[in-house]
Amino acid sequence: MSATTPPIDGVDFVSLPTRDLAAAMKFYGETLGLPRSMYIEGKPFAEFETGNLTLSVIESERMGLGYAPTRNPLALRVDDVAAARTAYESSGVTFEGETLDTGVCHMAFFSDPDGNALMLHHRYAPREPQG
Repeated sequence: MSATTPPIDGVDFVSLPTRDLAAAMKFYGETLGLPRSMYIEGKPFAEFETGNLTLSVIESERMGLGYAPTRNPLALRVDDVAAARTAYESSGVTFEGETLDTGVCHMAFFSDPDGNALMLHHRYAPREPQG
């Protein structure tokens, strides 16, 4: 490691806690349609791919960690928030409020069965440099 090169060069996965791994696997795999890339019977985790980041759903208490759902939403990128929201609503996903248009992106908020905050997200305008 040098003074100019940080040792961190990416993010491999994000963990989301669950108390019911079977229900979480059904939600992420079947309801959201994410491909499962890792699961070993009897182990307290499963991994799902989003295209650029792995979601590791973990039974945190079985791993010696505390359990607390993530309340800051994880933004799941989609091409069309309205279309994705409609499709997920028909699969039983309940959204919180209306779809938000920030002027640069659309966001629709929901949670997984454990209460982990998620959002559908689509940036439709380029980022503008800040200062």
